[in-house]
Amino acid sequence: MTQLPPPSAEALAHSQRLKQAIAHEIAAAGGWMAFSQFMEWLLYAPGLGYYAAGARKFGAAGDFVTAPEMTGLFGQALARQIAQIMKESAPVVLEVGAGSGRLAADLLLALERLEALPEHYLILDLSADLRQRQQQTIAAAAPHLLARVSWIDALPLRFSGIVVANELLDALPADIVAWRESGIYSRGVALDAAGEFCWEERPASGALLTAAEKLAEECCLPPGYESEISLAVRAWAAEWGHRLERGALLLIDYGFPRREFYHQQRGRGTLMCHYRHHAHTEPFYLPGLQDVTVHVDFTAVIAAAHATGLDLLGYTNQGQFLLNCGILDALAAQPEGSTDYIRAAAAVGKLLMPHEMGELFKVIAIGRDLDIDLCGFASGDQGRRL
Repeated sequence: MTQLPPPSAEALAHSQRLKQAIAHEIAAAGGWMAFSQFMEWLLYAPGLGYYAAGARKFGAAGDFVTAPEMTGLFGQALARQIAQIMKESAPVVLEVGAGSGRLAADLLLALERLEALPEHYLILDLSADLRQRQQQTIAAAAPHLLARVSWIDALPLRFSGIVVANELLDALPADIVAWRESGIYSRGVALDAAGEFCWEERPASGALLTAAEKLAEECCLPPGYESEISLAVRAWAAEWGHRLERGALLLIDYGFPRREFYHQQRGRGTLMCHYRHHAHTEPFYLPGLQDVTVHVDFTAVIAAAHATGLDLLGYTNQGQFLLNCGILDALAAQPEGSTDYIRAAAAVGKLLMPHEMGELFKVIAIGRDLDIDLCGFASGDQGRRL
């Protein structure tokens, strides 16, 4: 990992504190921790985890760039779909995991231009640091709309309207599973003789074993195959079946339908870490200073949601969705030839092109009591692939 930029002394001390806390937890648990627990510590440990601490994460000065950070046209296109769903359900938006607040600001301004402002724009984000950044971003971009925004601490018991989550599911904890000749194993984390994190496998059990057995049969996984299963993603999707009264979830993330996720040629899984715009596969590196993600099994998402009474309203790749929502019209409205137009055109190209973000990122809409054809899936719906 020597090719990655070195952290500052302060950041390294922060990482060491989290490392020591996890090591203590592993020792207290008998010397082993499931990777899903390890990932939860890395990302969400209070005051120490990647998303719970104060380091800058988004944009050029952070570790990765999300679509809203690239261009406001992403939010303008998304707003058209949101306005349609609110009209048929309730004028409320709930954004889960709002990052820097850039998408919230862009959506509010775009919905204002569409004369479709929500009465309430709710944000669920457990990071106090990110909440502060979100408030500052919205206040700077749309100060007259800040009064419509409020922050909540948990999923609402009952909800009507639209739930938006951009790059949320990939950051929910996942287990790593190994299908061996001798059985199915959970790849967890232990401590070696020097007190460093190391991989250790233990027989899978409970819900994880059940899910792994079903996948092995459904996808014909050979011995030696390794991949991820996120029970947290399944539980999150299923939970909305108990809470959503009328409306939809609009989820945007990178991932695949199940047959592609667990393809024979993807035998080492999808685990990926992001640090200072470098991507690598070493989750033990600098705990708390890097993002750790896995791709989304979208078949698991809709299966869990459908089991609690929700319907699939649409599924396609991000490029097709944004085209359906008129992102090229939004681009054409920019002053052609200007610096802003050139910058926006380059960003839109990255969002749309299959070899960039257009194909890897998917959009899925799941809902209840919406008897309409969603504009974002008017052409190129791929729901049959799930």
